Order: sequence, then C-alpha cells, then structure tokens
Amino acid sequence: MKTLRRRTVMAGAASALALPALPRSGVARQGGWAQVRDAASRYRQLHAILVAHRGETVVAEAFRGSGLDAVANVKSVSKSIVALLLGAAIDRGVIQSVDSRLGDVAPQLIPADADPRVRDLTMRDLVTLRAGLERTSGPNYGEWIASDNWVADALSRPFVAAPGGRMLYSTGSFHVLGAALAEAAGRDLLTLTREWLGRPLDIQVPAWTRDPQGYYMGGNQMALTPRALLKLGELVRQGGQWQGDQVLPEDWIAASLTPVTRSPYSGLGYGYGWFVTQTRRGRLALARGYGGQIVAVAPDVGISVAITSDPTQPARSGGYFGDLMALITDDVLAVG
Repeated sequence: MKTLRRRTVMAGAASALALPALPRSGVARQGGWAQVRDAASRYRQLHAILVAHRGETVVAEAFRGSGLDAVANVKSVSKSIVALLLGAAIDRGVIQSVDSRLGDVAPQLIPADADPRVRDLTMRDLVTLRAGLERTSGPNYGEWIASDNWVADALSRPFVAAPGGRMLYSTGSFHVLGAALAEAAGRDLLTLTREWLGRPLDIQVPAWTRDPQGYYMGGNQMALTPRALLKLGELVRQGGQWQGDQVLPEDWIAASLTPVTRSPYSGLGYGYGWFVTQTRRGRLALARGYGGQIVAVAPDVGISVAITSDPTQPARSGGYFGDLMALITDDVLAVG
C-alpha cells in the first residue's frame, strides 16, 4: 500500500479563510479536531476535508486526490451554487421574485410544442425541484445529455406531477434555471458565478461543461477547490455575509435553509437548492454532489464543512453518504 501524502492545518495555524482567530479557549478543542481528522482518514473514498469553527479553519486535510488548492468536480453541489445565484439575481432586480414565471423571465427558452403549463413554472418550482416534469436525472440522464438541446428536452418532457407538488430530483430543472438566469441577466452563467460569488469571495471559478446551445450546465459539473467550497459554506453560515459585506440577502439564505419539500430517497428536507435536516446540535444544511462532494453548514454551532471525494464512485444514503453524515453529525458537530 502506498504511503499517503497528507497536508494538515492544525487549529491555531494560519487560517485559509483569513478571518479573526478564536479566543484561546478554542485551542482546548485541538484534541477533538484531531479525532475528526482520524475519523475522516478511515474512508478510502474521501479525498479532502476542511472544517471551520466560528470563522477559524480547524481541520484542513487532503488524504488523497489533488489536494486542497486544486479544483475538483463538485457534481451536484453545483445545484446549491445556482440556487445562491438566483438569490443574487433577485437581489439585483435581474429577476423580480422567486415567484416569477419562466414565461416572463425567459420565454425564448420554451419550445413551441411544450405543455402550456411550462410557461407558468416559477423560479420557486425550479429551485425546489418541484417543476413536475419527468426527471432528467437517474436513468434518464444519458438520454438527456445526448439530446441536441438540453433545455428544450427538459421542458418538453411530460408532467408526472403537479408543478409545485412533490420533489422530483432532476438536473434538467436546474439547467433550465441556469439558462433562465443567463437570459435574464444577458450574461452567461460562468460570468454570473464569477461576478456574484467568485469575486467577493476571492475564489477562482473555471469554465465547465456547456450544452449544444452554449448554456453552462446548471446543476452539475462545476469545479472548485476544497478551500473555495469552505468559503461558500461560511458565506451561507453567516447569512450571506463575507468579511463584513452582505454578498447575498440574509432572507434568501434563511429561505434556502427552510424545507419546503422532502427527498424521497434520503428523507432529507429541501429548501432553495439545499438539503436541510435537524440534528442534536441544531440545523444542518447540505449541498450534496455525486460521489460524496459535500458542503455542510451548521449555523447554530458555527460550523462549516467541505468534503471532496472520489467522483467516480456512488455515495448512497445507506452507504458512503450515510458514513459522511455520521462523520459530520457524530464527530464534527460533537466537537463544535
């Protein structure tokens, strides 16, 4: 077995977040954070983990993979990022409200032969995965991305539930949302991500997959460093604030972390692009991507967690994802 190259930032060392250090009372937790690192090291699928507690980076470890400063495919964590961009668009008046209809925001996206109900889909329906259209994820994913027009394909699918009804996990819904944001703003999704999140947080956002019409994929395939993911977690934990600036509206973050539906697979609640649940230490919000890519935020105890994992292996609720949830709730939150 090869010896793993490990990169560690201990509590009390220079914080990657460049935020004020904790009072000396926080140093007593060093042993606990070491136990978190040891627990994380046991999962062969896990590449990197970072934990911030009340603004200080207390764990920063890359067991395998490319390290803490190289980009990783964050898979469906992209959905949670697009949801944050929707909040930024509403705050800037690019889109009037979360209840704005697709037919008003970006009518040019709607195929001529689409069901008339497609025009009335709201931004809320899309960002909460309650559009009601047949899913493009799971067994339908390959067929969808093989189509010559991803937006039209997603919007031409039959309704299998009422709009605003039950949750239907579908990358197509977020791809439509991302395209609508681009059309409303007159700039592509990459530019919006860089301007509205990348610039204020001082993170690099490389280009990612585009569809045949040139729309950047909404809901999958973004690539960010683990350190950038931790900054996004801290932004959410602080109610949209970053280093004294209100980057995103506080009420949008609050709504994002308020469940409006529930995943039929994990049982977790779902708000505006974020999974949400209650733990013994309070609220926990999750951005979750295939393979075990995670941004976790526990605002009641001041903790943010970023995890990257092998993107080629599944992470199901009863398997590796369940292990990661236990790591967060039983180990990380117990120390915090």
